[in-house]
Amino acid sequence: MSARILLGAVLALVLAGLFALPYGVPFFYIFVATEILVMGLFAASFNLVFGYTGMLSFGHAAFFGMGTYTTAMLLLHLQVPLFWAMLASMATGMMLAAVIGFFCVRLNEVYFAMLTLAFGMMVYSVAHQWRSVTNGSDGITGFRVGEFGLGLDVTLANPTVYYYVVLVCVLIAAAVLYLITKSPFGLMLRAISENPERVSFCGINERRYRLIAFTIAGLFAGLAGALFAPFNRVASPDVIHWSQSAEPVLMTILGGSAYFLGPFFGAAVFVLLETWITSYTDHWMLFLGIILALMVMFFRRGLLGTALDRILGR
Repeated sequence: MSARILLGAVLALVLAGLFALPYGVPFFYIFVATEILVMGLFAASFNLVFGYTGMLSFGHAAFFGMGTYTTAMLLLHLQVPLFWAMLASMATGMMLAAVIGFFCVRLNEVYFAMLTLAFGMMVYSVAHQWRSVTNGSDGITGFRVGEFGLGLDVTLANPTVYYYVVLVCVLIAAAVLYLITKSPFGLMLRAISENPERVSFCGINERRYRLIAFTIAGLFAGLAGALFAPFNRVASPDVIHWSQSAEPVLMTILGGSAYFLGPFFGAAVFVLLETWITSYTDHWMLFLGIILALMVMFFRRGLLGTALDRILGR
């Protein structure tokens, strides 16, 4: 119990630090913190499929990119408030995930992973070649981030204000995701991950649960993409490429898929390492790969997962 109280106190301090962050750091680190929050939500949505359901997806960036493109196009052509663009992005991400998941959840293990990769590259090809809608490789730019909506008078162009908007949205989304993982539905996903055959023998349609989890993950990935569009100020095919799908995989493994906060911690480490290494060398991918490989080799449960296992005596 004392260990859990300690962890709760640490989490409270982290949250307090996140809210106080803009008052003690330069603008550059506000941008970095915003990226960490967005990518943390992206990785957490992926972990609902990977860590809780046992499905390794290599096409998760398709839903993230769908959210990015949806928000960018709504802001550019209709000038809608960001809140409604976010809801639309969640809907499009969810619908795309439902369609892709309908075919993918029929397969297991490496076949599932390869099929999600194939669908992800299909979506990338559409975004890259449908120039009349997506503007091809140039992407969608020039959209203005106006009001947030809901009667809130906030200046989203201000990096500090947008950081707080992202922070609140990510915290709400994370809370909902956490409740899902702790619900009877989340416990069923855990059971499917550990022994899908036994779940099937009990008369439970495990494919239906996997499809629902895949769809929910697409919804939250779409939200992450919606928050990424105003931050990045461009929606390009790069956000749908298979290399973008590899990032939540790395972040989740780096932080630890066995714990809910693992992907968020992994996202923080990944983004900070990338930011730090790129400031010293142009060959940042080589050094980042070496560091990540060493971390994964010596921390089999992830950095946060290994630390929590030792603190909780597991």
